[in-house]
Amino acid sequence: MSLLEVKNLQTSFFTDAGEVRAVNGVSFNLERGKVLGIVGESGSGKSVTAYSIMQILADTGKIVGGSVKLDGQELVGAGEKVMRTVRGNKISIIFQDPMTSLNPTYTIGHQLMEAIMLHTDRNKQQAYERAVEMLKLVNVNEPERRMKQYPHEHSGGMRQRVMIAMALACEPDILIADEPTTALDVTIQAQILELMQSLQRELGMAIIMITHDLGVVAQLCDEVIVMYAGSICEQGTADEIFYHPCHEYTKGLMRSIPSVDSAGTKLKPITGTPIDLLNMPKGCPFAPRCDAAMKICIQQRCERMQINDDHAAACWMNVKAAMERQSDEGEEA
Repeated sequence: MSLLEVKNLQTSFFTDAGEVRAVNGVSFNLERGKVLGIVGESGSGKSVTAYSIMQILADTGKIVGGSVKLDGQELVGAGEKVMRTVRGNKISIIFQDPMTSLNPTYTIGHQLMEAIMLHTDRNKQQAYERAVEMLKLVNVNEPERRMKQYPHEHSGGMRQRVMIAMALACEPDILIADEPTTALDVTIQAQILELMQSLQRELGMAIIMITHDLGVVAQLCDEVIVMYAGSICEQGTADEIFYHPCHEYTKGLMRSIPSVDSAGTKLKPITGTPIDLLNMPKGCPFAPRCDAAMKICIQQRCERMQINDDHAAACWMNVKAAMERQSDEGEEA
């Protein structure tokens, strides 16, 4: 049995302008000790998927359908009392910007100890020892001194390490990392990713890595979900997604990555802007931005098609290619 099973998850935000379907039928399984990457542009529904699993949505947000099971326990509709035992203990999250996630009026030590005492039965002295231990684990130098400092006295990379320490303090089964390296420079990014890899191997936890950076995905992830307009457009192993992309949106993301071979040539960005979730089209939501769009793409949404055992995509180009192969095989026969 999978550690986390998400089936047909649907989350909407109810605004004055209407219902915004931010997550629309997302399904995936997460195995113990595996790293799942969720990729897509801003507004694709990556973070809302994570917040729905944790049930930390804004007041206007609501899970309107689907199922989220953790070790067989249904979380959708379980209530706040149950979720408080899940958050921190079984699932932890690292937010995108550690400066806004840490309280500037309390010391690092106070915030770490508060999280540990809230989710475990440790007393104050034991919580202090655990906090120091966690800071050492994430390679924070002089942890006893750092415990007495405030967030503004730390660099961006150091604050992110503190957030990772806080998330791991209660030894969760799943760590959700919501773009944990976005605000950091390249050198610190590499250090944080290397740290997460080593901690994942050491602690054996599963990770959901939410990012728009395909380089991060290539380095960390076993499986990848590509999201667009609140839906999964492609899903598969990291190797399948990188070497055999089968959705035009994924191909567009790949083309926009700079490489050593492309030095001196212009990158080819995806044209247009993300779809308005208040006015979803009948057909493929990526069709208005797709160079390969056909008439059927605009008229009808494609169901996800199984490319092989490790790969699925919802793109009419795969249906077209399959029909052409059948036609060629028929002529040869």
